[in-house]
Amino acid sequence: MVRSPVRSPARAANTALLAAALLARPAHAATPADHAAPTAHSQQTAAGKTAPSRKQPPHTRDWGVFNAAKSAAAGFGAVNGFGQARWAEDWSDLATASPARRRQDWFNRLKYIRLTDKGDIWLSISGEERLRYIFENQPMMGTAGKTNASRILLRTMYGADLHLGEHIRAYAEFLWGVGGGSNYYGYQAGTQRERLDLQQGILEVKGNLLGAKMGAIGGRQVFLDAPISMQSARDLPNVQQTWDGFRGYAVWKSVRVDLFDFMQTNKLPRNVFADGTSYNARMYGAYTSTALPSFSFLGQKTHIFADVFFLGYLFNGPAAALPAAQSGKAQPGSTRRDNIGTRLWGTAGPFDASLTGVFQGGEFRPAGNAGPTRAVRAYAVNGVANWNGGTLPGKPTFGIQADLFSGGSYHSKDGAVGTFATPYFPLPYYNDVTLAVTSQNLVGVGPVITATPLSTVHLRLHVPVFWRESTQDAVYGTGKIYSWRNTLHGGFIGVTPQAQLAWNFAPHWAWTHDIAGFAASHGMRQAGAKSGVFYMQTVEFKF
Repeated sequence: MVRSPVRSPARAANTALLAAALLARPAHAATPADHAAPTAHSQQTAAGKTAPSRKQPPHTRDWGVFNAAKSAAAGFGAVNGFGQARWAEDWSDLATASPARRRQDWFNRLKYIRLTDKGDIWLSISGEERLRYIFENQPMMGTAGKTNASRILLRTMYGADLHLGEHIRAYAEFLWGVGGGSNYYGYQAGTQRERLDLQQGILEVKGNLLGAKMGAIGGRQVFLDAPISMQSARDLPNVQQTWDGFRGYAVWKSVRVDLFDFMQTNKLPRNVFADGTSYNARMYGAYTSTALPSFSFLGQKTHIFADVFFLGYLFNGPAAALPAAQSGKAQPGSTRRDNIGTRLWGTAGPFDASLTGVFQGGEFRPAGNAGPTRAVRAYAVNGVANWNGGTLPGKPTFGIQADLFSGGSYHSKDGAVGTFATPYFPLPYYNDVTLAVTSQNLVGVGPVITATPLSTVHLRLHVPVFWRESTQDAVYGTGKIYSWRNTLHGGFIGVTPQAQLAWNFAPHWAWTHDIAGFAASHGMRQAGAKSGVFYMQTVEFKF
């Protein structure tokens, strides 16, 4: 029988990689708790089964109470069968599995390849092929310079995980991305087109010390131990966001600590194995999570976690620029952002909830000493609450999500910067899959409804309504400051209804449809923004 996971407090927050999540579970009957990954450090997973007659346990490391959240609470993203970070998978149970168990899935022979007679050295192979089609009739509220843009994206990723005894492992993952279509845009940044390159390459040393399971991971890696409203793996494009550096972790019975220091990987689509380290973007800090004492609520055991974290950002370039009062102008510079935050999240009976608060300090330095160094005083508050109707037909959940990301004033030239910064790609599924708006100077609120009418089918509806937090600040898109200034009146931005249908139609295969629209407010239309429609279709094979 599969262990019982925690229902997700982030269920209303995101469904990133919903199709991948359907693939992520080996075959077993779906439960209401399986429809989502449980933490704002990770992207969403959804329940599904790869074949009705097969049963396998989840392949996760043993993190004790943090496994109650499918190991996502351990800081490595969602892991259940196939992980978000593929190096976080653990297939060592196949070493002692019966022949019948190993034959349940043909790909099991690639998940545990014994390299010594003792079996202390073994190899695991992973792979993914993803084909994606995206249509946008007015991308980026009509400012992308394209109309009726169609993009076709193909991603290939294969990895090898080598275990050298109990304490050392090495993982290498290679990626190749192709982008085409008609009237397309945005391919020059290296997030869609990528020649064959090392996507991840890590060396991990681990063991038991001071009563904890400790380890250090160095090299290039996907990093997920941050709130999804601030940072994600950037899986909407072909090329995930990876980091060069190290992390160290320690997991006790009810407390875990994660320390990290990274430079962003510089994605260069020009040549094979051309990616290097970008010294213009750094992320460092610490994340802690504590499992609070459990109690019974409505006949069910509670799982509640309290997180405290510090995330430091150093970056420059377009992401660090501040909007100027003059339309279409921005002040370049570099910035340090010190994020101090806390999060309380968990499940109690049929309810799950999450509340996150972040204060963002630091400073902004104008390029070329064109002005005084300015302090940063920004903040964000994010909340989500759900009721899970697991006993009802379709196993629905009903929730509400509300977010506030502070704004500043583009009239200010020497005062504190009040605009919350999210330079490292917040999870698109969290607020806006179209990427037309992002987590800066934004207030959003709206219902989230999910359902699983069949064990292989997952539905989701999210209807966020957006306002500017400060009418003296700009409207922000992903990597973009919109130029509307004096002609923009009022704070209301618009509504972005989003629906998703994911179908696990065969073992290891998933087919996902995302449909969204942006209905601009009257003030936005007067300023020049355009309403639009977004459609994305994804077919994915993963083992």
